[in-house]
Amino acid sequence: MPIPYHLISITDRPIPYAEALARQYSIQQARQVGEKPDTLLVLEHTPVITLGRSSVSERDLLVPTSELLDSGIEVYEADRGGEITYHAPGQLVVYPILELSEAASERDLHLYLRRLEQIVIDTLRVWEVIGERKDGLTGVWVNDSKIAAIGIKVSRWVTMHGLALNISADLAPMRNDIVPCGIRDLGVTSLAELGHKLNRQEVEEVLVKNFERIFDRYRVD
Repeated sequence: MPIPYHLISITDRPIPYAEALARQYSIQQARQVGEKPDTLLVLEHTPVITLGRSSVSERDLLVPTSELLDSGIEVYEADRGGEITYHAPGQLVVYPILELSEAASERDLHLYLRRLEQIVIDTLRVWEVIGERKDGLTGVWVNDSKIAAIGIKVSRWVTMHGLALNISADLAPMRNDIVPCGIRDLGVTSLAELGHKLNRQEVEEVLVKNFERIFDRYRVD
């Protein structure tokens, strides 16, 4: 049976990472005690490099933190899984805050990650872009370039963090300042670099519909 969820789409400004993180925790805690429904938080971030729990910062952060801050890029140690990544305007960031249902056999984190990947793969297909998985890695690639990064945290079977899909973001910091996701032999790309000049709304509408179908959720006000 479909599960209700609430969509929060922030479109008026890019959101600093710390602000979005605080909001996620607030929603997650409310969801854990049944005070809020499942929620999909969709936004763009101000420029920030985040280091997941698996990051090796001294190896994968290629530029001193002070230099990054001077250029307007924050550096934040996140509590999600995964390694180092970069967020900026032009990247669609999607944070599902879901209670994984035991009745619906959702309490399988491997399956959860594969479903997040499938949302991206199905979204890219609308523009005839072939998104692929790579064995042993999490995320979505086009050929050998990563177009979407994924990192999650689950507490009391309620998820937070999620995925970031590159639409039109400037990827220079990904190429010059970090080793994205700690992977040195693969590149990064975006829909814009693949020749698709799309705005966030176009991509978000498709992605949200794919989320609803893949996770069997329906939107409520």
